[in-house]
Amino acid sequence: MSKTALLLVDIQNDYFPGGEWELHQMDQAALNAASLLAGARGGGQMVVHIRHENPTAEAPFFRPGSTGAEIHDAVAPTTGEVVLTKARPNSFLDTGLLELLQGAGIEAVIICGAMSQMCVDATTRAARDFGFEVTVAEDACAARAMSFGGVEISAEQVHAAFMAPLAMGYANVVATAEILKA
Repeated sequence: MSKTALLLVDIQNDYFPGGEWELHQMDQAALNAASLLAGARGGGQMVVHIRHENPTAEAPFFRPGSTGAEIHDAVAPTTGEVVLTKARPNSFLDTGLLELLQGAGIEAVIICGAMSQMCVDATTRAARDFGFEVTVAEDACAARAMSFGGVEISAEQVHAAFMAPLAMGYANVVATAEILKA
């Protein structure tokens, strides 16, 4: 059994066109994530689907029981694949993810999903802090434009601003094709 697990973080309907919190190029990120998923399934890697659900119906997206909170069909789980639900950006927090990975003897994780600036970032940093070798498939992640202090930041800039520090000290940040080649 492979000592690597694929973590698909929050690839959920609300992030896609027509959803409540659309992300830039989410369709393309999901296609790349689907390629990683096919590779993981074919290579016998552990696959963990992580979905976010906000605690109240008043949340702007990922409301409990909503279609928007469901995992997108592009990366739908199959029988035997683990699905964890979280309520915070860090996929390890109160989900049992750490125990699951450790129990399976996992040493490395490949992370993809959304949002680059929130859950992908928090999960990547936590994974590294817990001692896992971490790879982020940067083109299988998506971001959303933001603003702060009157400064508008494009989704591309947000994505790059989060991938750069992850690459500096937390993960091997590469394109999907490079992961599939290995």
